[in-house]
Amino acid sequence: MGVQIRFEPKTRAITVSEPSSVSSLQNGCYGIMQKGVISLEPEEVLYLIDIRNAQCLDDALNEYKFNALAGIFSKGAKKFFARYFTYKDWRDRGLIPRSISELTDEKYGRNARKPYPGEKFETPKIAVHGLFSPEDLMTIIDEEEVGKELYERYWLGQFGSYKAEQRGRISKLDVFETLFMLKHCKLSLENSNEKDVLKAARKIHEYFDEMYEVFEDWRLRGFILKTGFKFGTHFRIYFPRASPKLGNSEWVHSKHVIHVFPRKSKMLISEWARAIRVAHSVKKTFILAIPGKKLAARKKAETNFDFLLFHRKKGGIEKPSDAGAKPKYLMLSLSEEEYIGGEELAQAIEEAKDIGLEPILAICDRETSVTYYLVKRINLPGSEYEYYEIEWEQP
Repeated sequence: MGVQIRFEPKTRAITVSEPSSVSSLQNGCYGIMQKGVISLEPEEVLYLIDIRNAQCLDDALNEYKFNALAGIFSKGAKKFFARYFTYKDWRDRGLIPRSISELTDEKYGRNARKPYPGEKFETPKIAVHGLFSPEDLMTIIDEEEVGKELYERYWLGQFGSYKAEQRGRISKLDVFETLFMLKHCKLSLENSNEKDVLKAARKIHEYFDEMYEVFEDWRLRGFILKTGFKFGTHFRIYFPRASPKLGNSEWVHSKHVIHVFPRKSKMLISEWARAIRVAHSVKKTFILAIPGKKLAARKKAETNFDFLLFHRKKGGIEKPSDAGAKPKYLMLSLSEEEYIGGEELAQAIEEAKDIGLEPILAICDRETSVTYYLVKRINLPGSEYEYYEIEWEQP
């Protein structure tokens, strides 16, 4: 016989008091025990019905099956089934999720920053003249020696052809390089100025200012940023001192890409996850940039997360009942079919930082398969902004 669960329709309380059921649930780290009675969360009771053949009855012995309970608890609830299936998947892996309501004011200290080695940008000493095309968002430099030096020494622009510099004598600057050089280098344009370039870029890119803000922040710290078009992102990144000239047959490859996610924008989860997948498929680290002013400290009552997650330890799994046990992650449950906003994601990541746990984004697809992405904060020296590595995680 499975676990015996009692449901009170008026209060929606879910409890277990039968001794053998209580003992079984305690061993599995379900619910909260008080005076010999275990209180369960909706996800827990649905999982017990779904997987462990539990029976849920009210005082009149009316049985509540999965859909009956799900219908009650899903009313007015956001992403209810995404929450359930991400909970179920973590449980099915033999790991323990707990209700976010158990979160305390303790600072867990498990949310460390990953250091990135920045350097000061070396300003070109040469004067540069170019022709800007507002339709193509591109600047052409036809002084061969100037364009070649910019490319080989500072990796600004593209001299000749991509991976074939000998094919041509002109150099091309994209719109981000153009604006950057107008602001920080000795670039003058025959037919435009900084205001003209900004106007043309904003006409084509809805969030150009935010994208340029990220480009400039990394470039001033010695990193090289080029288009990430081939990888479904905004930029690919090379670390300081990288050079396009490593020899006649060898080409330096980027190992990181950046995607800019403005706070005011929204993106379908499936499209967002696809960009991460593409980056990982070509062995590149995916960096998420959410530019803009940092958020104020979180309010405890306004949590964005769904579960506290315990993970693995040497010789077994972490359990809430173990002495000194602490959760490792915070889970944000998401559905393939929903949109997520930059502000919403920024708030969640900021909250995780304040709590001191690493956030995991758990995405439930249409087949209820769950994919996990671990978010790690980046320490970019001197930067006022926050950046995050997002890695595919296999629990």
